[in-house]
This record gives sequence, structure tokens and C-alpha cells, in this order.
Amino acid sequence: SPTDSRDGQSKKKRLKGRRTVDFQQGNFGGRRDDDDSQRLNRGKGRRKGGKPVNSQATQPLKAAKRKIRVTEAIRVADMAHQMGLKANEIIKILFGLGVMATINQALDFDTATLVASEFGYEVEKAGFSEDDYLTPKEVDAPETLKPRPPVVTIMGHVDHGKTSLLDAIRKSNVTGGEAGGITQHIGAYHVKTKRGEIVFLDTPGHEAFTAMRARGAQVTDLVILVVAADDGVMEQTREAINHARAAGVPIMVAVNKMDKPSADPDRVLRELAELGLQAEEWGGDTIVAKVAAKTRMGLDDLLEMVALQSEIMELKANPDKVAKGRIVEAKLDKGRGPVATVLIQEGTLHQGDNFVCGPFSGRVRALMSDQGKKVKEAGPSLPVEVQGFEGVPEAGEEFFVVSDEKLARRIADSRAIKQRERELASESRVTLETFLSQRKSDQETLTLNLVLKSDVQGSLEAITEALVKQSTDKVRINVVHGGTGAITESDILLASASQAIIIGFNVRPAAKIKDVAEHENVDIRFYEIIYKLVDDIKSAMAGMLAPVQREVYLGQAEVRDTFSVPKIGIIAGSYVADGKIARNAGVRLLRDGVVVYTGKISSLKRFKDDAKEVVKGNECGVGLENFNDIKIGDIPGMAFGSG
Repeated sequence: SPTDSRDGQSKKKRLKGRRTVDFQQGNFGGRRDDDDSQRLNRGKGRRKGGKPVNSQATQPLKAAKRKIRVTEAIRVADMAHQMGLKANEIIKILFGLGVMATINQALDFDTATLVASEFGYEVEKAGFSEDDYLTPKEVDAPETLKPRPPVVTIMGHVDHGKTSLLDAIRKSNVTGGEAGGITQHIGAYHVKTKRGEIVFLDTPGHEAFTAMRARGAQVTDLVILVVAADDGVMEQTREAINHARAAGVPIMVAVNKMDKPSADPDRVLRELAELGLQAEEWGGDTIVAKVAAKTRMGLDDLLEMVALQSEIMELKANPDKVAKGRIVEAKLDKGRGPVATVLIQEGTLHQGDNFVCGPFSGRVRALMSDQGKKVKEAGPSLPVEVQGFEGVPEAGEEFFVVSDEKLARRIADSRAIKQRERELASESRVTLETFLSQRKSDQETLTLNLVLKSDVQGSLEAITEALVKQSTDKVRINVVHGGTGAITESDILLASASQAIIIGFNVRPAAKIKDVAEHENVDIRFYEIIYKLVDDIKSAMAGMLAPVQREVYLGQAEVRDTFSVPKIGIIAGSYVADGKIARNAGVRLLRDGVVVYTGKISSLKRFKDDAKEVVKGNECGVGLENFNDIKIGDIPGMAFGSG
């Protein structure tokens, strides 16, 4: 009836009014005259449906410990979820720390700890940790350490006799019974001399040496620098010296080809002294041996000096423990499957041992010595070829022996997952902008490592001198390597291993080198004016590097033919090797990696028609503004300025 409906509406109004008063007075869900304790007592032992509940559920909740669980790495999104934050807040903190991160970036344990502390959280390690099984719990006692052979790497310029010298040393060690046999090549040689044993690493040169060091492998105890007596110090000799110095390895010099009539050892010693390697006979501390690989002259003296140097270095290791080593080289053999040369660093490797190496596990099925003989075990500093890998490992990977097969598989699976995470997330690298973020305290002195490449020697010397003068008490500038010509893959590897920045003055890298730099996370800077270069370095040292106008790389083409067109000039018949070529874009013409022209494209044609742009894989005709000295093999590299 109408009366009943009016009564119902008035009841709802009264109830609504009472709830409003309760809300204003802070009485939630109870009568106004009840206090908190009465409501708690009335609710004890009861929940919806009248069933009893634990009385603790109604007590005020204690503040939970602010902790997050992290394995070896954690994504930004997962970390934000655990802390109940938005991912943008964590990204802001990372940006302040000099780390450019995305929501899917994987943060390592240390970075996660630093970020969590900003929000008042503690980080605890969770899950399986391989360090519990691979990191030694105790330091080797002095009485357990025994002398081990030195590991020697031979470096030098092309055609200066590195391989000949190594072959001569190896043949001197082959006994009469083995002279007619085929010695198996495993990338390392174990030589016995009157004064002890020596292990020589047979690498293609300093590139492989530095590639291993870039992966954290420091296996060499001594470097022998081979210099031809009739040729003197060359560009690759300088590179080899810089690579060895960056690794902090002692250098010995072998002056080879002393049997030639044109040999001039004094010239070699003088040029080495200019590079900071002063021979002992000239009052310095660099050991120099004069040898001839073909006539075997001076080989015994060289080996004796190596043995003497190793005695001074007191190289020791514990052979009575589980083996640990490094991969020298690896390959896939048709008959035997994946095989790798392992240089044992400590412990003794036995046939039948279970091991883990990178993302692979395995069991030692067979061991082969450098002479091609089967052996049952190998001690410290000995190179052996190991069969039993599940896959082909990378050179420089660590090799660990573990207690059982299950543990080896578990560690390998864990590493494979981490490797996939690392591939998804780009690793941090040293750049001029983020350089100062490495400093942990104001008192710490930072070193800015640089690799300099210039078009001419005069510019290189001027830039090196100008940069070294900028060193202060807080920041020291170290030119790891300086050279003329194009930026090479060797320069990228050296920069990667030394945490260095590459500075290119009037040079530009090829497309392939750009890819290598991107893969190795190496920062490359290009300059054409010396004072601008010095200003940028000074600003980076002060942490105030201004935003620079960057070039946007468009593409590269290769000149395959040239055509002379009346009233226009020389047209470059080009093949677009990378990216695209755009009309009216800025252009640099590279010849052997050195810039010979900077300007604009005056014309771009595809067959007989004008083209706006020509993409990779197509041919085109390119005309350069006010420039006709174009040769076959030149590379027009395209770029335009961007704010």
C-alpha cells in the first residue's frame, strides 16, 4: 500500500542518516555507543555463517618484514610487483644511478639490493646458487701449493716468425720415436727444458688473446713479443704491446731472423725503448733474446730465460683438489663430437670426472695430450683435449669439476636460463655520460680508459698529449691503445676487455664493425675537431657532459665503378651494402676506413631516373657535391645531423 512504501522509505532515510553519523564519528560497522574493545570482543570466535575463527585473525596485523626474494637476477616488473610499486618508480631510481632500464630489464643481485634499499626493503637471495658448489670454501694452505709450469703466449706482427718460432720450439721437444709421427694440434704445447717445463699457447695473435680476456679469462703468465730483426717494430707490434699491458702480463722480447744479412738488432732495441720496453743490456728491465727460428740459434737461451722468469714469479697451484681450468679452443669433430682444449689452472683432472662449462655439463670420456697420446689425468698448467661435452663451449669459458652428474646438469640448466635473461636484457656499458656513476666514494680515483684511432700520426700524437694533460687527482686518463687507420675488430675487443671508450678522429667504422661494437656493448665517439674532443672529455670528467648533436646513421654503399658525365662530373656506380642512401643527406666518403670527403649528395639515380632513396641490396648512381676524386672500393657512409 502507499502507506507501507512511505514507511519503508523513511526507514531507509533514517538508516542512511545513522550510517553517515557513524562514518563521521569513526564508528565503522558498530553502534555509536560501542568502543573498539567491545566490538572486538563481540566479534571474537565468529565469522560469516556463525563458524568459529582463530582469534588472532581479528587482532591488529603486525608490520610485515619488508623483504623481497631475488635469485641471480630479477626483472624490473617482478621487483615492482613484490614491493607493491609501479615499475616507473624503480626505473626513475635506476635512471638516477646511471642505468637506462626498461620494464623487462633484468637487474643483477647487487643492483637490485641498491634499488630496494632506496624504498626501505631488504633483499634476500633465493633459489639455487652455483656459488655454494663452485666457490672454494677454504683458501689453499701454503704447504699444499706446488710449483707449476708457466703459460706463455707468443705475439707479434704478421710475418715476423711467430709460428716458425713456436714450431722450432715444439720440434726440439719431440723425441726420436715421435719424430715420424703426426703431432695432434690442440692449440697448446707442453715443452720440457733443462730448467723445467713450459706451456705455450698457440693463438692466432693478440685478437684471440684479448677475446679470451674479454670473457674474463686470464690464463697467460708471460707474453713473448716476436720482432723481426730486419723489419723492426710495426703497427701490430705496438698493438700487441698495448694488449699485453692492458692485461697486466710481463713481456719478454724475442728478436727473430738474426740469421739474415739485413738484421739490425740495435734498431729493434731502440724502437722498443721508445715504446717503454728498455732492454736489460741497455739498463732496462725487459728481457731480450736474439734468436733465429730456421737455424735454431738462441732457442735454448730463450727457453732458459722463460724458465728463469717463471722461477722469479713463483708460480704455484694445488694439484690435490678438484680441477678447475679454462677453455683454450673448442670445435665439433665429426667422429668424436664436441671436443675442447682445456688448460688446467688448479687441481687435477681425471678421466670419468663430471664437469660443468658455461651452459653445458658433461663427463670426461677421454683425455688427449698435446702429443696426441691418451692420458688418464692432467695437473695444473697442463693443456689436454677433453671429450664428453654436450655442446661446443666458447674460448675463455671456465671449466669446473663437480661431485656428481645431477649437480652438473642443475648448474648447467641454471646458467642456460641466466644466459637467456642476459640476452633479453642489454648489459650496462661504460659511456662518457655514465662514466662518473662508477665512483663508489668521493675519495676514489677513477680511470677513464680510451682507445684512440686517427687518420694520421700527427693528429694521434696531438690528441694523446692533449688528453693525458687533462688527468686530475680524481680522474686519470689512460690511453690503452692509439693507432692510425680504420677502427678494427681488434680495437673493439680491446675496448671491451679494458672497459674503454673508442675515440675516432676523422675515421669511421664499416657496417660490420658497428655490429661488433653493438654486440660487445662498446661506446664509439667520432670527432673532426680536436678542441671539441678535449672539451667533451673534460665535461665527462666533471660529470657535466652537455647533450651533443648526434649523427643518425642511414646506410653505407660500396663504389663498384665510376662514370664521367659531361657538365656534372664523376658519378659513383654504387651498391647499397647496408641501410639506405637518401637524396640530400649528409655524406662521408671513406677510403680504407679514413674520411677523405665530407659534404652532401648532389644527385641520386636508380638507372636513369632520379630517386628519393635507394635501399639495401640495390644499385644506384651517386654524385657528390664539389668532389670528383672517387675511386672503386670507396665507401660513401651516409648520416645526417639530429638534435
